[in-house]
Amino acid sequence: MNRPLGITVIRHIVDSQRLHPEATGDLSGLLNELIVAGKTISAEVNMAGLADILGMSGKTNIQGEKVQKLDEFANNTIKKRMARCGYLCVMTSEEDDDIISVKEGYEGKYTLAFDPLDGSTNIDVNVNIGTIFSVHRRRSSGGQGCREDLLQKGRDQVAAGYILYGSSTMMVFTTGDGVHGFTLDPSVGEFYLSHPNIRTPERSKYLSVNEGNSRYWPENVRSFIDLLKEEDEEKKRPYSCRYIGSLVADFHRNLISGGIFLYPRDNKTAKKNYGKLRLLYEAAPLAMLIEQAGGRAITDDGIDILDIMPESLHQRVPLIIGSKLDVEEARGYLG
Repeated sequence: MNRPLGITVIRHIVDSQRLHPEATGDLSGLLNELIVAGKTISAEVNMAGLADILGMSGKTNIQGEKVQKLDEFANNTIKKRMARCGYLCVMTSEEDDDIISVKEGYEGKYTLAFDPLDGSTNIDVNVNIGTIFSVHRRRSSGGQGCREDLLQKGRDQVAAGYILYGSSTMMVFTTGDGVHGFTLDPSVGEFYLSHPNIRTPERSKYLSVNEGNSRYWPENVRSFIDLLKEEDEEKKRPYSCRYIGSLVADFHRNLISGGIFLYPRDNKTAKKNYGKLRLLYEAAPLAMLIEQAGGRAITDDGIDILDIMPESLHQRVPLIIGSKLDVEEARGYLG
């Protein structure tokens, strides 16, 4: 069967590198290594039921959450692949409580923060899940990296993206020059450009929020959600509710179709004043992607996610992210 010729993700990365004569190729190499890790995880996800790796591993991560077996596989795959790639000085994972050192003698000039398998509570019911990643330049001078290399604003990211494992496997990423999506052709094991220069609609038609938590939200958040469900012909409301419960899946749908996703803080003891989502592994990389695609990302008191200086590796933040006009309306209403 003849396959149509297309632009592969490797060619796209190399062509983009040529636009920057000062580039050394290290960032391109780093992304290539992440692609290999993503293909490995994708193959395992597709075989999850047959390979007997669905369900819990019996371990608990730093967040106090039970670690899924596939979570553990994804985390180990990325750590082992990236520790010897030669492009990183230090890593951090949502599943590990401390920094992750790279192999001695393989230190590079970048850092990596990643959520190995976002949405993993949906593994057993075959809902889309994904790997989210964030890349910064190191701050320290050389050798092994340190915690301070990882604790940087999202605004200073040099690359961010995710690999979505669903009906097809997609890689969506940015290096600060637009957002591009690539779909994996499993017959040849190659990602091809399928969504060039993604631009998210300025005004959405979808609302993504877990209303099961509404009784715990601040009053102004509840009022804003009610506003989005009121009739408004000019703004094409009420919005349709679409909530999967897998952040990367909800974000991907809204990125392509337009939408606003909210996970505000609530008054539950464990989440009070913070929200659920992690700044380094989820909020910051998705914020870079949405801004590159023309959208916005803020906290529920109006602060730009990309301007938050992290204080700890597993810091949580409330998140409102999606179409520009909707998020700006939320900022004016809540901030």
